[in-house]
Amino acid sequence: MGYAADGQASGEVTVENEVLSAGAAVEAVAGGIHVPYLKEVIVFLIAAVAVMPLFHWFRASTVLGYLFIGALIGPHGIALIEDAPGVSQIGELGVVFLLFTIGLELSWQRLRSMRTLVLGLGGAQVVVCGAALAGLFMLAGLSGPASTILGFALALSSTAIVTQLLIERGEFAAQPGRIAFSILLMQDLAVVPILVMVSIFSAYAQGGEDVNIFSLAGMAVLKAAVAVTLILTVGRYFLRWIYGVVARTKNPELFLALSLLAALLTATATGAAGLSMALGAFLAGLLLSDTEFRPQIETDIQPFKALLLGLFFISVGIGMDFSVLRSNFDAVLGLIAVFILLKVLIIAALTMSFGQSRICSARTGLLLASGGEFAFVVISGAVEGGVVPLTVAHVVQLSAAVSMALTPLLAVLGAWLQTRLDGLEGDRERDADGSVEGLESHVIIAGYGRVGRTIGRLLREQQLPFVALDLDPMRSRMARLRGELVYYGDAARPEMLERVGAAQASAIVVTLDDSAAASRLVKALRAKWPTIPVYARARDREHMLELEEAGATAVVHEALEASLQLSGHVLRAIGASSEATATLIERVRVEVYERQAVETDKAG
Repeated sequence: MGYAADGQASGEVTVENEVLSAGAAVEAVAGGIHVPYLKEVIVFLIAAVAVMPLFHWFRASTVLGYLFIGALIGPHGIALIEDAPGVSQIGELGVVFLLFTIGLELSWQRLRSMRTLVLGLGGAQVVVCGAALAGLFMLAGLSGPASTILGFALALSSTAIVTQLLIERGEFAAQPGRIAFSILLMQDLAVVPILVMVSIFSAYAQGGEDVNIFSLAGMAVLKAAVAVTLILTVGRYFLRWIYGVVARTKNPELFLALSLLAALLTATATGAAGLSMALGAFLAGLLLSDTEFRPQIETDIQPFKALLLGLFFISVGIGMDFSVLRSNFDAVLGLIAVFILLKVLIIAALTMSFGQSRICSARTGLLLASGGEFAFVVISGAVEGGVVPLTVAHVVQLSAAVSMALTPLLAVLGAWLQTRLDGLEGDRERDADGSVEGLESHVIIAGYGRVGRTIGRLLREQQLPFVALDLDPMRSRMARLRGELVYYGDAARPEMLERVGAAQASAIVVTLDDSAAASRLVKALRAKWPTIPVYARARDREHMLELEEAGATAVVHEALEASLQLSGHVLRAIGASSEATATLIERVRVEVYERQAVETDKAG
């Protein structure tokens, strides 16, 4: 441990020297070039290249690394960048593209299946946390309007940081990640009434008693409703049509430009209506999620999202004013401790009240305990309107920024807590529990051996929810420690599958090693749930025939696929072209499966 600490310390000194010298070089090179914020962007990139390998070496979160870079090069660090409001606004586009890609990865069907968590649990979280925190600020002596705005601002969490952490840790499709994202969606929606509330309180604070508050609120709601309705109605038909037109040109640059335009235009529309820009981008992604263009759009947007999101995190780090921390050390640390603890307890309790397990509830609470990026927007608007005093705003904003930097550590604490609770509760936590009750349109994997784990990994990468059953207690335990919904149970029993939501599942995958048990399970599934697609793995040709007769939607011949892949390697090794090899393998595969289908029909 001492060696690692010394290495880190020396690494930080080296990095600081590198960044300082690089900053001098940038001053010399960019001094005569009059491009707005060019120097700041170059410094950001140099700092990222210099510092991020250090965090990668220690296997720390990239989010934490970007926050550290911002604090290092900002005006309160080594002051390579005195002020970068424009670059901060560019960084906010990272959040826009992040929500755009999340919308692409969802669908209307999956979103409808999350409505209870989004509207019910998410709405309760915003209201209860906001009211509780507002009460604390009122007890501290602040006015009612100021307390209300500050309370609801801190009730919001960081969509950008939490979502990025879930993706990095491979837990986006796990139950805590799914619940956390549902709450984050509701928080983005809640920004609208919170900003309306800021406008109303600002009108009063500036002596605008003659302003009709109901008219002001009504206009804001009307603008928001019109913006969302236009995006959902016009966008549903127009986006698919325009993408089809551009795709026919076969111009990749034009296709990329259209994807950037779709994200930015919808974000601008909702921003002009008083909504969150990120919400507009999310709606655009959602409209494109069911189109045939989704994979290409995701591939094109990914580099922009990653780069701009990094700039956003760096800009948050730059905003950490350590002079405020020095002069208000007790107030900042006390506020961070109080609101993190309060949010953890409230969110965990609310999550449990919606039928989730204690482990899932605790991890969700820890993931969402910190502040969020929208707190800066809300509080800045309240300061401009004269509702919140500037000195108080500085303390609260710094507390939110420091808490955002603590988010990766809170996620690690949640993972550690899960290992402790799993160890204490033993088999009770490994059996199927209430945490699957809220799942809909998920995939059930019957058997989590080598084949089942591969399927689960692919589903996680696509951020699709799944539940798995396996009779190996160690295997299910290790999967649970990774945040996966894998339970100890006999997957060959239909009643066990019923406990993990088979009636609401979008598909069931049977990967059992026992051929006879797999055939019996497929037959039982087809009898009990005739409309659910059932995909099965066959050990040999006879087993494949049995599964098809039992009613499997599709069967994969394990021995055939292995022999085809091996044959492909051999053919390429002795000089056959890749195209010819692929054509031959596909022809043999089709012939075998078609012959098998004919034999099945004859047997029937």
